[in-house]
Amino acid sequence: MTYRIERIGLADWERLREVRLAQLQDTPMAFLETYETALAHGEEEWHARVRRVNEPGSVGLVAVAGPGAGSGPDEETDAGAWVGTMIGFTPEPDAALLFGVWVHPEHRGRDRGVTDALLDAIVAWARETGARRLRLTVHEENTRAAAFYRRRGFDFTGVSKPYSLDPAARELEMSLPLV
Repeated sequence: MTYRIERIGLADWERLREVRLAQLQDTPMAFLETYETALAHGEEEWHARVRRVNEPGSVGLVAVAGPGAGSGPDEETDAGAWVGTMIGFTPEPDAALLFGVWVHPEHRGRDRGVTDALLDAIVAWARETGARRLRLTVHEENTRAAAFYRRRGFDFTGVSKPYSLDPAARELEMSLPLV
């Protein structure tokens, strides 16, 4: 199983759209828009999204499947596919924010290492920006994601806010010290 971590490029709007729609179908509670909303966006919105992750203080990373990364009888069919994403930006001088985290179900698991590789790359980027901590929010019912973040050294901060798509649910903030 091989994977490469790459930056989302300005020409990647169609691939970003494709993976975003897959994210929203797979784990809708992990994101702040619905599948229907994303599906309705025009081409200009997707161009704007790839521009945003290429601005200073931002990064958009994807895990790209290499030969042998697939899980089916023809493992070569996944080669070149975007199988995971993480996006970061620096909303304040000493902190980076992580969002847009997703790994395709067939590429999940510690043995695959996709999520760890993406997070390693985001942590390295955040340190390069001078951030002293990396923050994120996780839906209170997304226990799988919270367990991954805990394993990687994140702690709950005690800060929570209503989940925008269902105000009866909460998003919980987690933070990782980078110094």
